[in-house]
Amino acid sequence: MALLDALFRAARMARHTPRLAAGLPPDDEVLLDAPDDRLAPALVAAGRGEYDLAAKLLAATRESAEWENRDRYVMRLAGFAQSRPEWFAYWQFAAPHDPDALLVKAQLAVVRGWESPARAELLREVSPLIAAAADGDPRDPVPWRIALDHARGTNAPHTVFEELWTEAVRRSPHHYGCHVAALKYLSAAWYGSHRECFDFAERAAQDALPGSLVQALPARAAFAYLTSDPGGGPAGFARLVPRERLDAAADLAIALSSEYAAADPWPAEVRNLLVYVLVRLERWTDALEQLRLTGPYATSFPWDRVSDDPLGQFLELRDGVRIEVASAMPLRARRVAEDTGGR
Repeated sequence: MALLDALFRAARMARHTPRLAAGLPPDDEVLLDAPDDRLAPALVAAGRGEYDLAAKLLAATRESAEWENRDRYVMRLAGFAQSRPEWFAYWQFAAPHDPDALLVKAQLAVVRGWESPARAELLREVSPLIAAAADGDPRDPVPWRIALDHARGTNAPHTVFEELWTEAVRRSPHHYGCHVAALKYLSAAWYGSHRECFDFAERAAQDALPGSLVQALPARAAFAYLTSDPGGGPAGFARLVPRERLDAAADLAIALSSEYAAADPWPAEVRNLLVYVLVRLERWTDALEQLRLTGPYATSFPWDRVSDDPLGQFLELRDGVRIEVASAMPLRARRVAEDTGGR
């Protein structure tokens, strides 16, 4: 019987897997961490050693209070400066008191500190840079997101975390980056617990504005839990967090994803994260739908948490999801158009 089941599964996979590729871009069209139309020219210019476009881009986000875009751009520009430092050195020399350059400088210093074996010691030396970035524009929540990441790396107690969190939400109550930084601090991997992490995420999602990425926080809490290796596959999830709570987190993120157009780069990271959660929950059909909505926009997170080749991991997982969906379909399933003549 086991052999017969395996043969039927193989037959279903062979029959249905190829057509389940409909709606998925070919592998060679999938991009990893593709910049948006505003950031791309700044990165190209930085590659030539020029900082003007990056400076203008961040100044525009500051002047128009585009805090979510500002946060994303700062992280990408700091990452670029880490591997290609010349253009940023020119910027700092030309405008040492530029609030936008100070913000990138603080982010870059925190990233470098996190990667060092002497992390806590080096990060403590970064505190003045974060304070200088915060003084650059008192309205800006992004320095406080950096401060929350900094607090996690320096073993800051909960009292310090609460003070930083208060400053962050006073500037932008629904800022996604600050919420993610707080969620990481409160996770079981750092200074909280799975329950504390989920409670924070669910409260924030409930209070979030329509369409806000903050509604995906419970899915991030689920990711933190699922990557903590509870053991035992889906049956083992309920040991600490009930399966119903994980499914509810995924369902909320699915509802959020549905508010955005397919192949929209803005929610790409959330959709990539959601795919991971759905796969771990063995919700294959839902995962395939999210892969179609994601389109060509693969993101390093969450795949870099499980592989040194995030793009390769994303593409391999797409194939695996199609196989799982195909293997569950009836062997003789036919397209509706074939059965009805297109009616």
